[in-house]
Amino acid sequence: MKYIFEVHIKPGCRAEDYAQAWVRASELIQQAPGALGTELHRKLGDPGTLIAIAHWDSKASRDAMESQHNPQVAAIIREAARFCEIRLIGEFEEPEWVVHPQPPP
Repeated sequence: MKYIFEVHIKPGCRAEDYAQAWVRASELIQQAPGALGTELHRKLGDPGTLIAIAHWDSKASRDAMESQHNPQVAAIIREAARFCEIRLIGEFEEPEWVVHPQPPP
């Protein structure tokens, strides 16, 4: 499953400021059972908008992690709030349909 959220960097702040906090929090969160990695993408043409994708083996695993309060993660998230506003896009199941390009002949 994928947990996806959009990050809008506040005026006067830099995406790199948020990314440092995001990496620190992700390193802690990724120790939870079922965590499968995270990605942070910068929007083309808009360096102040990022999309974050957290990969989990299941919604239950992510919910279990979220139910266990981690004061270190909470402190990092509070710190990151100075740099950005976050909007949850949603939780998505793994794709049902995938189309890969065919190799050239």
